[in-house]
Formats: sequence, C-alpha cells, structure tokens
Amino acid sequence: MSPNNEVERIEMSRVSYVSMVGSLVYAMICIRSDIVQAVGVVNGFMAGPSKEHWSVMKRVLRYIKGTSNVALCFGGPDFVVGDYVDSDYAGDLDKRKSIVGYVFTLVGGAMSWLSKLQTVVALFTTKVE
Repeated sequence: MSPNNEVERIEMSRVSYVSMVGSLVYAMICIRSDIVQAVGVVNGFMAGPSKEHWSVMKRVLRYIKGTSNVALCFGGPDFVVGDYVDSDYAGDLDKRKSIVGYVFTLVGGAMSWLSKLQTVVALFTTKVE
C-alpha cells in the first residue's frame, strides 16, 4: 500500500503525516486509550504513507471529533476484574499475519491491554489462538 509512483510520493511528501501521527500518539498516551489500535496501525507506515493511509488517519480524527464527549469511567459498587482475549486469522493485510489482543478491566474500565502482530504466519485458526 506504499505510494506506487513518483507523483503519489511527491503528493504524500506535502502532507504532514508524521506530525499527525505524533499528535495522535500524544492524545493516545494522555487521554484517548480507545485509539491505541488505530494509532498503532498508522504508525507502522510513517516511512512511506500512501493516500489510503492518509484516509485512515482522517477517519481516526473524525472518530475523535465524534466521540469527544465520551470518557472511560471507573466506578461502581463491585470491585470486579474482567479479562477478554481474542485473535483474528490473517488480519494484517500487508504481511498476512494474525493479530492477537487482550484487555483487562477493573470495575468496567480498561486497565491493561495489548494488541500485537504474531511473529509467524498461521495456517489455520486454531494455531492463531
């Protein structure tokens, strides 16, 4: 999905892609933990972003604008710890590798999470999990 020709490379060099990724990383670390996955994806293409990557970046920004009044809140009568784990089968379209992730919650709010590209190519879904 990198730029295919010189015209697209020149056009994308005028876009402040790296600066925008940096701004999203700052927002992700400080206040918006819900965009971790999306920022991780756009961060992986800083060396050679294409128009598709810029479109994804704009979609993340529209998501942030549309959810600016939403917040993660910790509270409730019960001190409950929950965990969720999931994986997909060849979800990374560029490398055809699977992505595995987990999230641990405390009183309904996310406390710890991970989303990572697996190191091997899985040949069937059971191997992914």
